[in-house]
This record gives sequence, structure tokens and C-alpha cells, in this order.
Amino acid sequence: MKTLIVVDMQNDFIDGSLGSKEAVAIVPAVKEKIKEYKDNGDEVIFTRDTHHENYMETNEGHYLPVVHCIENTEGWEIREGLYFEGAKIIDKPSFGYTGWGNFKFDEIEIIGLCTDICVVSNALILKALNPEIKISVDPKCCAGVTPDSHNAALETMKMCQIEIR
Repeated sequence: MKTLIVVDMQNDFIDGSLGSKEAVAIVPAVKEKIKEYKDNGDEVIFTRDTHHENYMETNEGHYLPVVHCIENTEGWEIREGLYFEGAKIIDKPSFGYTGWGNFKFDEIEIIGLCTDICVVSNALILKALNPEIKISVDPKCCAGVTPDSHNAALETMKMCQIEIR
């Protein structure tokens, strides 16, 4: 079975406190990719960046002093129209989810936000845990903090044997 991992397609990263025009632009392609996996009966897992009211006091808050993805706020929610009943949601407190070793994967495709932070972090963790399975990233369904950092992250993943479609 193929698995689609949809990284942090949350309102704050799309058009909220950390949003960008590039993030807004990928939403239709992300929606289509999710539909494709759902229609094929494949697994879809969403990650959700999850912070709390004390965000500015955390290590991440010191480096990125922009309040975002506070649990149970509109900005924390996955963009309307992307999630569907039966898909799994993983709330993660940081860039990369460290529980991927609890899953069994045959093949993984990763999409979402931000290419240069959470997508690359999760891709490298997944590749380290699953060196023999195909892991790919669709750049049309990802956006970075900037177009240059998006492209740099794609190059990094490519060098680490992650297929860039």
C-alpha cells in the first residue's frame, strides 16, 4: 500500500501568520493529490504542527518569534476541504515527527508545508528509518519559506536518495 503524508497543510502556514502566496498556490494541487490517494484506497496521514499558549517561551519561539498553530485555534486547523474521514492526523510539537518508526510503510509520498523545514525534516527521518523503500516528494504540492529555500530543500532530499517527482 502507498502512503501519502500531508505535512502541516494548516491555515497558519497557508494564509495565516506564516502564510505565503506560494503556499496558497499549491492548495488545489494538494487537494487533487489527496483525492487521488483516497480514490485508490491508499493511506493518507496528515501531520499538524501543534503549539501551546507558551509558544514564545519555547526554543522554537526564540528562533521563530511568530505565534502560529496554537492548538484548537483556526490557524492550527487543517485547511478546509483537505481532510477526509478515515485519514489519520498526527499532532507533532516540532519540525519532524519522531514516531514514524511505529508505522509500517511500503512506499511513501510526502507533500505539504514548508518544504525547507517540516517537509525535509520528516523526509529525512522517514528515509533514515526506511532506507530500502521508495520515498518521494512532489514539488508541485510543496512550498517553502522562500522559492530559493524550497529549491535548496529539494536538492538536499534528492542527495539523500529521496525521489523528487
